[in-house]
Amino acid sequence: MSLNLGCILLAGAQERPDHVAVKLGDRTLTYAELDRAARGVATSLRARKIEPGSQVALMVPNVPEFTIAYFGALYAGCAVVPLNVLLSAPEVSYHIGDSDAQILIAHPLFKEPASKGAEGAGVPLCWTEGGGPDDLAAWMGADPLPALHDTNPDDTAVILYTSGTTGKPKGAELSHANLFVNCAMVVPRLLPLANDDVALATLPLFHSFGQTCIQNATIAAGGTFTLLPRFTPEEAVEIIARDQVTLFAGVPTMYFAILHHEGPADLSSLRYCMAGGAPMPVEVMKAFEEKYPVQILEGYGLSETSPVASFNMLDKPRHPGSIGYPVWGVEMAILDDKDQPLPDGERGEICIRGHNIMKGYRGRPDATRETMRSGWFHSGDIGIRDADGSFRIVDRVKDMILRGGFNVYPREVEEVLYSHPAIIEAAVIGTPHESHGEEVKAFVALAKDQQVEEAEVIAYCKERLAAYKYPRSVEFIESLPKGPTGKILKRELR
Repeated sequence: MSLNLGCILLAGAQERPDHVAVKLGDRTLTYAELDRAARGVATSLRARKIEPGSQVALMVPNVPEFTIAYFGALYAGCAVVPLNVLLSAPEVSYHIGDSDAQILIAHPLFKEPASKGAEGAGVPLCWTEGGGPDDLAAWMGADPLPALHDTNPDDTAVILYTSGTTGKPKGAELSHANLFVNCAMVVPRLLPLANDDVALATLPLFHSFGQTCIQNATIAAGGTFTLLPRFTPEEAVEIIARDQVTLFAGVPTMYFAILHHEGPADLSSLRYCMAGGAPMPVEVMKAFEEKYPVQILEGYGLSETSPVASFNMLDKPRHPGSIGYPVWGVEMAILDDKDQPLPDGERGEICIRGHNIMKGYRGRPDATRETMRSGWFHSGDIGIRDADGSFRIVDRVKDMILRGGFNVYPREVEEVLYSHPAIIEAAVIGTPHESHGEEVKAFVALAKDQQVEEAEVIAYCKERLAAYKYPRSVEFIESLPKGPTGKILKRELR
């Protein structure tokens, strides 16, 4: 049996050749044009002795060339290694070397880190634009590869690198079956996407959320996705109205930004909103849904789970603050530190098994064994299973604060901070303390024209939280540091 994730594009080209698959502003590519370009890239990889089973690294933002190169590599039987476009040259070299990528395809916006990184790793470089024989436009025009390379369902299709908050980043190897089932079976069961749907792709396509839930799911459904390379609320609301976007997927900070956008915003075309990547504050969800006529459905997953593991279903009760129910074909459990199941309502580690679980971390058998203990993938997230079978995240295991022998879960404190009318962003961390071990500290950003004193914020929390939970210090900053997906970077705050 063979299965190549590229079959989702091949099917679209056969069934809807003239339908627009992807657009960036006024530039559009139909399914036939996208398929033809990918086949040319596949032929060009073969001509450069990049054999099936090799890895192809991409350092490309949300432009059509990402999708062309992605499927070109898959068509050629190669695995794709999408790189965070904000990596430095040494980091690029590390990722190329660790994944054993044979070539880097990069956008000229990242010329210095890409060129130095490729040179450091000793691999050739193809630019997405700029002219010459090693230009992706020239590759796209090569004779089309006549057929997809046969790959097995368990062959590696994509290697996604984790953030590396505890040591060097690790490459999660995802198979063709992992990614095919997640985009072509799971997402359509959650949201009945049709070929008239238009998705906004502003989540980075090099990240699992944007890649599976927007790019791949939309292609599998025969729809259109419209690209926004760099998120701003102004451009997002403009594109939603212009292109009659029906699906928006974002991380919580994107919803905050749109909620507090001061200009006109016509979001009436939206049918579905997905949230993930970080816990969605309940107060933000409530305020967004009061302002705009669309429900936000929160889900949960990780790079290692392809990524979708759970989701708030359209046909099941939705609880604000919940990450929903395990998706089709996936099991989730709350386990203690001995990998034993805990009863409903008790806090433990969220563990997952099913068709979505990665093959393992590339070249790291010890790390793979550690995270795949007892037949379960261990997420590192602390959660609770409710009586109806839905799940809630309490916090990251690594983010939990141990204050005077008591566990403090930052998300619980952050929910209280977000309910304060003057606060638009909040993050809570633990800081070293001589007698308590750790102390609770809050970082907050205030809404425009709002002023509030530290003592007032502390008192507000003290009224609503147990004595050991409320923050003892508050630092006001203009905005919280965020990664390329919009996720708040607590490691920078530390």
